[in-house]
Amino acid sequence: MGGWSWYTGSSSWYYDAIIEYVLGLKIKDKFLYLEPCIASYWKEFEIHYKYKTTMYNILVKNPEGKNTGISKFFLNDKEIAEKRVILSDDGKIYNIEIVM
Repeated sequence: MGGWSWYTGSSSWYYDAIIEYVLGLKIKDKFLYLEPCIASYWKEFEIHYKYKTTMYNILVKNPEGKNTGISKFFLNDKEIAEKRVILSDDGKIYNIEIVM
């Protein structure tokens, strides 16, 4: 049972906290960033994010057991040095792979 805290709006705060501060999905100025802060034993996780008509499939791999930090950022198998993606409304599917 969630109890009273689930009825007072704190559930939406928990949702935002997990998405933004644990999984690290952040949107700013039409750019998608990822800054995960996870337990070192998490080996990988996925996020499927839809922006208007476009789908972003995000796979985060953590082979070294890090808590934070991104080593590599790939968009459709091409490494992106800026480690961010501008959001598009083009109806396509984009695959992002991040290596911590």
